[in-house]
Amino acid sequence: MFDHESRRGAARGANGRRNRLRTGAIGAAAVVAATSLTACARADEGPATLEEMQERGYITAAINNEPPFGYIDEDGNVTGAAPELLEAMAAELGVDEVRAESVDWDALIPGLKSGRFDVVAAGMYITPERCDEVAFMEPDYRVQEAFMVPKGNPEELVSYESVAENEDATIAVLNASVEQGYAETAGVPEGQMETVGGAADAIELLQNDRVDAVALSTFSLNYQLEERGLGEDFEVTEGFIPLDENGEEVSPAGGFAFAKDNTEVRDEFNGVLSQFKEDGTLRETVEPFGFDETSDPGDLTTEQLCAE
Repeated sequence: MFDHESRRGAARGANGRRNRLRTGAIGAAAVVAATSLTACARADEGPATLEEMQERGYITAAINNEPPFGYIDEDGNVTGAAPELLEAMAAELGVDEVRAESVDWDALIPGLKSGRFDVVAAGMYITPERCDEVAFMEPDYRVQEAFMVPKGNPEELVSYESVAENEDATIAVLNASVEQGYAETAGVPEGQMETVGGAADAIELLQNDRVDAVALSTFSLNYQLEERGLGEDFEVTEGFIPLDENGEEVSPAGGFAFAKDNTEVRDEFNGVLSQFKEDGTLRETVEPFGFDETSDPGDLTTEQLCAE
């Protein structure tokens, strides 16, 4: 059994926040520059081993600045369910610090494959297509899809199919996201979708009346609705499960991604995650970000998700 209480005591600063999540001395831009300079060398050497991470004292991670999964707060601190969970797991494995950078969604997997960072900590959905490119850990959450829409949902958008049926409706999705794929599978034309690099950009389109809805997970949209004080003008639709090309329900669930040839490190982190699921540390870590019991992945496995 891990000694979680002693670890948490050491990991928190005077203000109660964990202090091992870093974006660099002058913010995320500094980390982007620093990691890009070493990316080529790292790619030539192969992904970092756990021993190398322990020796250097940190693991590098990519987020997408999407609350509540992983984002940079107003004070410039990296936080969110994924980086906080990564920090807790890394600490159990003797890695003292998480160094994170925020990148556009469609740059996460290419950056991981090029050696720009060690892990994607962005709440990435586990899909068969992505399984061909990266080595996913076991899922640490499951969700439903939803839309953020103007109050009253004037276009009556309740699923991707409802968007496809309404030729006047437009939605914002992250480029290369599962939402984009779900919409395409449901028959939403390209002209009815606005693709963006991050959640903040998508919500800005909605606020400026350039789209009728933003498509993301229920947890992401509900968290941002509350944290950004958007409830007076907007609402989040009831969650729904998307359909695949055969009309069967998919399983929106996700977790951390490592490079395809870095399964040894992936497996080490999986061991810690398994223990966190058993002793309640997983739930305790993600609950402050709005993840309740409905986010429990249960017995769902990466093998199942990769085979869907």
